[in-house]
Amino acid sequence: MHAFDVLGDPVRRRILELLADGEQTSGAITEVIRAEFALSQPAVSQHLRVLRESGFASVRAEGTRRFYAVEPAPLSEVDAWLDRFRGFWDQRLDALGTELARGRRASRTSGVGKAEPPEKGP
Repeated sequence: MHAFDVLGDPVRRRILELLADGEQTSGAITEVIRAEFALSQPAVSQHLRVLRESGFASVRAEGTRRFYAVEPAPLSEVDAWLDRFRGFWDQRLDALGTELARGRRASRTSGVGKAEPPEKGP
């Protein structure tokens, strides 16, 4: 399965978000996903299997519990693919930063935000 097929599913993206905070038990993941997406436990297990088989997550057993964690390699591959497109938004973000800096300079030089001197009485 292609990385974007895996990441194209909102449930799998949410599971990865949960795992980004650290290793999670399958029970903890299932509890969150069931509450947010109203999925059955078998459906959540299927999503975990897809993540595991596609290399996005790993699992380790500890007694009867299963702990899932993010595997960074497939995410690095996605990042490398996206790198070709970063120039499109980096350039715009740089331009936005320049405009924001100009706006700050203009407000400092025009006296915006400066306290006005008190009026003198008659």
